[in-house]
Amino acid sequence: MIQSETKNPLIIADEHAMLKLGKKISKFLKKGDVIYLHGDLGAGKTTLTKGILQGLGFTGSVKSPTYTLVETYPINGTTLQHFDLYRLSDPEELEWIGIRDYFNADTISLIEWPQKGGGVLPHPTREIHIAYTGTGRSVTILPLGLTL
Repeated sequence: MIQSETKNPLIIADEHAMLKLGKKISKFLKKGDVIYLHGDLGAGKTTLTKGILQGLGFTGSVKSPTYTLVETYPINGTTLQHFDLYRLSDPEELEWIGIRDYFNADTISLIEWPQKGGGVLPHPTREIHIAYTGTGRSVTILPLGLTL
């Protein structure tokens, strides 16, 4: 059992462990969730997303939406949307793609680099912070109290 009940982050050793964490997190997600993913380039945000998708039953290829802004995955009656706002130069660009139409009660949204969408994105239901630590990663899931 992995717990995120304190301010101490989870320590993730490698890519396999990040995928496993994503699978565990997937069990707690529900339609309408908006999850902000924070972390530097290469920290593991897309790997975590891949684990979440696998945990939800998705078996296809998962790619980073760095250039497309969003990848959509229909899975078992719900839709998971994976956003990557890294290349966004102005939050107003999100209005051009009809960003508000993406968020509804039937979707789960994972958003990398949410700070780039300032003022346009809905408030998150949960935030996940990933940071480099030695050869692994530390992961903090907010709000605290989620027992995985």
